[in-house]
Amino acid sequence: MINEIKKDAQERMQKSLESLGHAFAKIRTGRAHPSILDSVMVSYYGSDTPLRQVANVTVEDSRTLALSVFDKSMIQAVEKAIMTADLGLNPATAGTTIRVPMPALTEETRKGYSKQARGEAENARVAVRNIRRDALAQLKDLVKEKEISEDEERRAQDDVQKLTDKFVAEIEKSLEAKEADLMAV
Repeated sequence: MINEIKKDAQERMQKSLESLGHAFAKIRTGRAHPSILDSVMVSYYGSDTPLRQVANVTVEDSRTLALSVFDKSMIQAVEKAIMTADLGLNPATAGTTIRVPMPALTEETRKGYSKQARGEAENARVAVRNIRRDALAQLKDLVKEKEISEDEERRAQDDVQKLTDKFVAEIEKSLEAKEADLMAV
């Protein structure tokens, strides 16, 4: 019973950490990276389709992404989708290839993105703490129902706290790496 609660808490905390990774991938740095375009949806024959399903995204050089669209009639739709995705990118079509140059980040935009990254990290920390709260509440319920002793509850609480500390430390490490990446010129 206790092990199930701890395992569930660990799985949920891991998902929070993965969610933070996805959120960080959407915050662009000065370098070109294909994951920047993961959130772009293209209107493909009437339905919204992820960009990765209609085009191959590659890194041409450190500041340019190159897209080769599978269906050549979709080039205009892909270009429009990138422009309307509110990423601050201006694609340029050269024949059958779409090039997306990454504008250099100013100090102000770097700080803004860094602030956004800190906000995402704080949301992840709050999520991990909420998971801890839920696990501790489940443990208290087990004590009330006399399914476990108070000593077992205390040991389980310590384990849940250690798990929480571990995931908060991983969130901090991810945040430091992202901020270092953002502030690198």
